[in-house]
Amino acid sequence: MKWVAVESSLVMEVAYEPGDRVLWLRFLNGRTYRYSDVPAEVYADLLEAESKGRFFNLEIKDIYPYARV
Repeated sequence: MKWVAVESSLVMEVAYEPGDRVLWLRFLNGRTYRYSDVPAEVYADLLEAESKGRFFNLEIKDIYPYARV
């Protein structure tokens, strides 16, 4: 799994496992979360989003099952 640093006031790094459809988010506060059943398109859209934090809040948060790791 390869972490990708992103410019954001909320998210520090993201990673994606396409075979398992798992999205990993590491936030600036140091917490890491694992989001399940996330389509590859959502990951691609997150990387392309002008505001990663806004995209996360609208398209990922409270939509996909998650666990803090």
